Parts: sequence; C-alpha cells; structure tokens
Amino acid sequence: MAGKTALVTGSAKGLGRRTALELAAAGCDVAVNYVSSREEAEQVAAEIAAMGRKAVAVQADIARTEEAERLVTDVERELGGIDILVNNAGPFIRERRLFADYSSDDVLYLMNGNLVGTMLLDHRVLPGMRSRGWGRIIHFGFGHAAEARSWPHRAVYAAAKVGLVSFTKTLAVEEAANGITVNMICPGDIRGGNKEKAIADVAGEQDEESPRGRPGTGQDVARVILFLCQPESDFITGNTIDVSGGLDPIRTTINNHALGVPKK
Repeated sequence: MAGKTALVTGSAKGLGRRTALELAAAGCDVAVNYVSSREEAEQVAAEIAAMGRKAVAVQADIARTEEAERLVTDVERELGGIDILVNNAGPFIRERRLFADYSSDDVLYLMNGNLVGTMLLDHRVLPGMRSRGWGRIIHFGFGHAAEARSWPHRAVYAAAKVGLVSFTKTLAVEEAANGITVNMICPGDIRGGNKEKAIADVAGEQDEESPRGRPGTGQDVARVILFLCQPESDFITGNTIDVSGGLDPIRTTINNHALGVPKK
C-alpha cells in the first residue's frame, strides 16, 4: 500500500481513527478529517507521522456541501491525489424518536451527512481516481442495511444508509472498468472505547448479546476495510459486508420493543 493516499472522514475518534491507523500501518499516507475534535485529530496525525507516513488533519463537516468540496481540495494540496476514500463520518442522533418528532433541520442534516455528503465526496475524487486507473471507495452502513428493513426510531438515518446501499452498487458497476471498487461496510453494535481497540484487547471478554460471544472492536472493521483496499482485492466490488459477530441489532431492538423490554 506504500505510495497510496487515503482520506478517512470522521477519523479523530472511534472506527475512523482505528481505520486511519490501520491504513497507515499498511503504508498509506493518510488525511485525518474531523469536525470539532481538533486535538484528537492532530494526535492521530502525529501517530501516523511517527510511522514514517505523511499525515494531515483537516477540519470539515461533510454534511455541508461547501465544506465537503473544500476537504478534498485541501487534502489534494497537502498529500496529492486521493487513492482511497473511506466515508466513515455520518451524523447520528442517539435519542430514540419517532419520525414525526424530528425537525425539518434534523431531517436535512441527517440526509446530507449520511447520503448526499458521501455522494459529493465520491463525485469529487472520481476524476483523479479515473486518471490513475485505480481507486478504492468505502461506504459505511449498518447491520443488515442491504435488506432495507424498517428501523423504528431511526427512520431518517436508516433511510439515508439504505439509499447509500443502492448508490454503492450502482457506482461499483459504473466505475469497475476504471479500476475503481466501491463497497459498503456494515458494523454491528461496537460500543464506546471498543471502537478504537484491537481484537487482542478484548480477548477473554464476554458479550452475552453477541452470538460470537465477545465484543466487537475497531480492528474487526478496519481489517476488512484494509483488505478491500489492497490492490489484489479489485475483483470485490458492489458488496455490503456485515461485520457484526452474527448480531442482528435491528431485529433485537424491534423484538425488545414489542415485548416491552427496556433499552439498556
């Protein structure tokens, strides 16, 4: 992966952070994107620089069109053309609420941040990837997003991600002949600090909700992304890949709701 440049959105913390570090360890120069976590983003960039790679921290909110455009321009100026785009960032309202209780601003922000902003970033990097005859684009979904199920209390977020499933498949077909692959990663219920941990860090820990029996980690997700970004993975495109340990978080939530089980 040496000589490749990756942009990982939302990479100051969580799954994005772990992904940025994994790509850097494989040889990539990495642009770390953040909205407000400047100190954390600069720390990630420093860790990448310590590996001998080039790194830059760039502020931008991809839910805002002009900032998404500027993000790519800034990265190209600092690190050159973007070979790998990992669309990790996406706003999420943790409070569970009915669709009728969302404000119109909430609806637009969630749709822009999880669907439109991602599409615009892809659109911006495609000319460079086409000119080089090589590119890797990764989208983020949620467990079982490809099945387009209902997800009560998450209507807007779910709609945006399910729309992104179709876009992932379409863009993959359109760009395959240009050496560009497009895939979606669908993480399971990976919680809190585990998003930045290695698999070895949770060895021996139990998770009663997970069929696998252990908690998921950021490395579980990042290692799949790294595999998809390798040159030899060019025959894998247009896929949605669940990384969930077998857990079905949507169905579990729906069943618990029907049974009146309180959310933990």
